[in-house]
Amino acid sequence: MSKIAVMGDWDSIYGFSALGLDTFRMDDVSAEDAAKTLKRLAESDYTVIYVTEALAAKIPEAIEHYRTLPTPAVILIPGISGNTGEGLAAVKKSVEQAVGSDIIFGNDN
Repeated sequence: MSKIAVMGDWDSIYGFSALGLDTFRMDDVSAEDAAKTLKRLAESDYTVIYVTEALAAKIPEAIEHYRTLPTPAVILIPGISGNTGEGLAAVKKSVEQAVGSDIIFGNDN
């Protein structure tokens, strides 16, 4: 059975556990430990892994690696400190790859 995980600082992710998602607290962890946790989750039954934008900024290579694979879907979400725009940029990039053009702004931007 596939599962959904949420990785990030506790203040940003604790509410997701009430929805039945598995939360992985990543307060003050090294980039290496965060990347190892992402890899461990990706190699288990998690098909969707939400990662806060702040945590994703620490492990861009790991995030990019999973973006090229069909599963798991690694989706960036804003954290408690606010939206950096990285999550929206990642979705936009994925749509451009799938569709072949920028559906929001056209090919001009």
